[in-house]
Amino acid sequence: MKKISIVFAAFAFAAAAFAGTKVLKLDVPPAGLEGTPVPVNLANLDKSKAPNPQPTVPEDVQLISKGKPVTASDDFPLQGDLSQITDGDKGASMGSVCEIMGGLQWVQIDLEKTAEIFAVAIWHFHSQERAYNDVVVQVSDDPEFKKDVKTIFNADHDNSAKLGAGKDMAWIETNEGKLIVVDPAVKGRYVRLYSNGNSTNETNSYIEVEIFGR
Repeated sequence: MKKISIVFAAFAFAAAAFAGTKVLKLDVPPAGLEGTPVPVNLANLDKSKAPNPQPTVPEDVQLISKGKPVTASDDFPLQGDLSQITDGDKGASMGSVCEIMGGLQWVQIDLEKTAEIFAVAIWHFHSQERAYNDVVVQVSDDPEFKKDVKTIFNADHDNSAKLGAGKDMAWIETNEGKLIVVDPAVKGRYVRLYSNGNSTNETNSYIEVEIFGR
């Protein structure tokens, strides 16, 4: 009888673990590659173009970044507006792109309250295959990112951004975007994304950033 109770308890625990969850799948825009392909070469590049993961998250996790305020290290974009980074438009046209100056730059999304963050998706640019240098994604409750900073992705293999060397890989941009799974989830109000130009030119482009949390 005791053995049966133990088995039943284990089954109940496993069922509870999967109750109230869902698979997180990105809403992907149509492919929009244009022009002659340009070779993509970076020292730490993942050339596999592997599909995004589809993590299991709690049922109440949702897109929490749409329409949220965006600031940047470059106050005057070369093209577009910072608000486009959270406007929901993930198209490949140049009208969907916000482009800021070259060098190491960042954009920052204010969720307007502390949230538990489970995933971050990035579309830099996908009308041309390219890869971005020194992509680092951090979360904090401090808008200046001077304390309580949590790094959830770091593809700066040689610490050229001076944020610490990372072990993540750069990726080739496609319409699928890049889904960064945050496991375990972290809490914070602000999400800051760094990049340092790309394999085609020195500028830093963003089409959309999506943050999933609760």
